[in-house]
Amino acid sequence: MITRRYKVVLEWDDEACVWVTTVPALNGLSTYGETRDEAIAQTRDAIIGYLEELQQEGLSPPEAPGDVDLVEVEVAVA
Repeated sequence: MITRRYKVVLEWDDEACVWVTTVPALNGLSTYGETRDEAIAQTRDAIIGYLEELQQEGLSPPEAPGDVDLVEVEVAVA
């Protein structure tokens, strides 16, 4: 069994009142949960499903990128 690590972006969605996750290395794979822990668990399940589907199609999983930074950008709006 191979262990893979993927960076996950975890954000709170005020409108939907849920935690939303995105996995940039897996074509923006995204899911959500009512709590952080639930969102992370859902993400693990989604990653496993994604990788299993790739394997069934005979495709290799993408390599996880190196460092991923979350940066803040300031903009002026009129």
